[in-house]
Amino acid sequence: MELEKRFDFKNVDAKWADYWVEANVFHAEPSDKPAYVITIPPPNVTGILHMGHALNNTLQDIIIRYKRMSGFEVCWMPGTDHAGIATQNVVEKQLAKEGTNRHEVGREPMLERLWAWKQDYGDTIINQLKKIGASCDWPRTAFTMDDNYSLAVRRVFVDLYQKGLIYQGERIINWCPRCRTALSDEESEHSDKQGSLTHIRYPLKDDPDKSIVVATTRPETMLGDTAVAVNPADERYADFIGKEVVLPLMHRTIPIVPDEFVDPAFGTGAVKVTPAHDPNDFEMGRRHDLPLINIMNEDGVMNEHAGKYEGRDRFDARKAVVEDLKAKGFFVKQEDHTHAVGHCYRCHSVVEPYLSKQWFVKMEPLAKPAIEAVKTGKIKFHPARWEKVYMNWMENIRDWCISRQIWWGHRIPVWYDADGNPFAAMTEDEAQQMAGTTVLRQDEDVLDTWFSSWLWPFATFNWPEDNEDLKFFYPGDALFTASEIIFFWVARMVMAGYEFMGDLPFKDVFIHGTVRDAKGRKMSKSLGNALDPLEIVDEYGADALRFSLIHNSGQDLYISKDNFEVGRNFANKIWNASRLILMNVPDEVRLREDKSVVPDTDDLAGQWIISRLYSTLKAVSHAIENYRYSEAENLIYDFFWNNLCDWYLEIIKNQWSEASTQKVAVWVLEESVKMMHPFIPFVTEEIWSHLNPDQGPLCRQEWPKMHEQLIAPKIEEQMQTVIDIIVAVRNIRATWNISPKQGLDITITAEERDQAGLTENLELIRSRANIGRCDLTAEDAPAQNSATALIGRLKLTVPLGEHIDVDAEKKRLTKKVDELKRNHDSLEKRLSNENFLAKAPADVVGKEQERLQALAHEVRELESVLDNLG
Repeated sequence: MELEKRFDFKNVDAKWADYWVEANVFHAEPSDKPAYVITIPPPNVTGILHMGHALNNTLQDIIIRYKRMSGFEVCWMPGTDHAGIATQNVVEKQLAKEGTNRHEVGREPMLERLWAWKQDYGDTIINQLKKIGASCDWPRTAFTMDDNYSLAVRRVFVDLYQKGLIYQGERIINWCPRCRTALSDEESEHSDKQGSLTHIRYPLKDDPDKSIVVATTRPETMLGDTAVAVNPADERYADFIGKEVVLPLMHRTIPIVPDEFVDPAFGTGAVKVTPAHDPNDFEMGRRHDLPLINIMNEDGVMNEHAGKYEGRDRFDARKAVVEDLKAKGFFVKQEDHTHAVGHCYRCHSVVEPYLSKQWFVKMEPLAKPAIEAVKTGKIKFHPARWEKVYMNWMENIRDWCISRQIWWGHRIPVWYDADGNPFAAMTEDEAQQMAGTTVLRQDEDVLDTWFSSWLWPFATFNWPEDNEDLKFFYPGDALFTASEIIFFWVARMVMAGYEFMGDLPFKDVFIHGTVRDAKGRKMSKSLGNALDPLEIVDEYGADALRFSLIHNSGQDLYISKDNFEVGRNFANKIWNASRLILMNVPDEVRLREDKSVVPDTDDLAGQWIISRLYSTLKAVSHAIENYRYSEAENLIYDFFWNNLCDWYLEIIKNQWSEASTQKVAVWVLEESVKMMHPFIPFVTEEIWSHLNPDQGPLCRQEWPKMHEQLIAPKIEEQMQTVIDIIVAVRNIRATWNISPKQGLDITITAEERDQAGLTENLELIRSRANIGRCDLTAEDAPAQNSATALIGRLKLTVPLGEHIDVDAEKKRLTKKVDELKRNHDSLEKRLSNENFLAKAPADVVGKEQERLQALAHEVRELESVLDNLG
């Protein structure tokens, strides 16, 4: 059997990506096997694969393939989220190019456009996931607006409404004037912005010469003020409480009220109260029974309650208000002020706190079992530190605004009669029966996208229908996600699981890091530093993408394009090593019947490589089970590249005619490709098809059986000593420019207890290190004009007199040491320069400090070599 000389990843990737899907090898059905289920974070239908997706899905695929090979009935449910605001934004941009908008088009034609867009583009990311080898149960692909899924959403809404956990009310919510919809607290992303704190004088009604000064970051909202508040303990304002001021520019009289919420240390200690435009002011307004004056339309334009500013954009009105305050003598001062400003998570417009009638879910009752599940360890976070983030949010949870003023999504299943009485029902017919009339109108709003996403672990199995899939595959096992959706999705799924299924949705939550560029910046289109994973696949291969992402993963990944050479080189190494073995192993050995029997060997190298195989397998299995994927991959890499390729295949290159060598080599290769498959599936699947053409795909094979009895620590220690001696000799050759073809005499100083093992393996040492005479002694050999190396309890001595000009070498090394010391001193001086440290980027300083350490180490090494030369 001979593989192609070059690994053609493009053909191999395409071949197996198509085969896996067409052969339906990843499909799961209820069986007598134990179930293993992962809840995939469904990507948005608007999405295209980015590095975050590639990382997230590779992590999931590793344990999915591992569990499938370990005998589980594995279901990795794929699907997409309808992504209400994001998808509608895409189609609205298309309409804008056509010179129209959704309101002119109308609701039903707009929905037809949205469904058509979803039909044409909604599966893009699903197809891209197939391309990188995601082994999902593709026939089960779900969409959060499928008919059965929509039924589940309505059932949940009606159920919570009937329990009194869903209510409608006027509240201050996060409002996006661009998308013209409410946002949840989590959808309003805050970032620090440089703004201004404007101080305004409010004159007392009965004594205009006296005034109270307030400070605000949003001066345009003063047009809707209905009070000024001070802290009752603030002695500065004791005489002001109960009096009235005249609202500048609007000429309305408003009261001065006492409220303990006011921080005397902020600004002037007096605050304007605008109940319709600030959540804290709203609560103060309720406490003091203040009127609510909404001065803004839904698009962020000032309305009729804003007086002469009606029709102006909110930011334009802000400038005009400040100018008028100055002109009329109410302006005191303006100072720079940094504060957190909310932005829409989709269009990035500044969010407006806005008084609006919306639908809410009471979250506190739902949160209690979800808090308990994490407290008692039923649900575990990996890394554990994310548990605190989860608990902090859950223990301070606020009601969830679930209504959105858009059209793409699950329309709220509430109908109103002519008097405005609401009826929550599964269907309009049911609502008509409840209302006793056929004349009803449905609520115009749709539900927050996350209101459907939080049902994903069970709605995808056709809940509320009682069926075998749901019984077998719920609860699931693990969730892999990024930290930013712990609140959006993770916590809510836990709450929904307990509320509607009576059980947790998963046991483990793995929070992976963020993919960043080499400078530590988050990858984004706006920064121009995003790497397209599909370009990486095209240039390096899907295996290279997957392997390199996991190889570099910590909590955050710092990657550049060059990083993917690691995965590409490893795939090539696997291919070349497999090709070598298959070229040298006859068909009767490769296709032997006794595939479950580990071959016997008396050869040290053979016993060692089998022991290393099972030592590695044990450690890799443990690392995967504990979500330590980078560790597992590094173990695989070290075994295959260093142990198998660099040492074992080199040692046996003149032994291919021996049957035991052939059997060991092909056995280790078969077990290795199984062990590597979850990490690097395409190349291993292709190699397996040549090793075992009649046994079916590798992805359906059993995980290698553990043979603990074949792990031989003494054999591994013995072989490691041999390797260390050979490496030491090679290093000495490199240091003194001695050709590998030139034979060397060596002396090994060893205690008597070590000499027997060394004697047995002297021939291996001689052949691999090109040694002439090798003396074993318990006494120290003369070190003068010799190179030495310490290897555990052993000392290696290599006389150099015959091989080098000692005096010339002393001069060369002395000159080299002097040069290194000058470079070291110069760099040390530079790193002591405060001006350099202040101006240089942190990564540059770090690299220079590493270079300083390397120079110091090299000086010490060369001085040690000079000492040995006398």
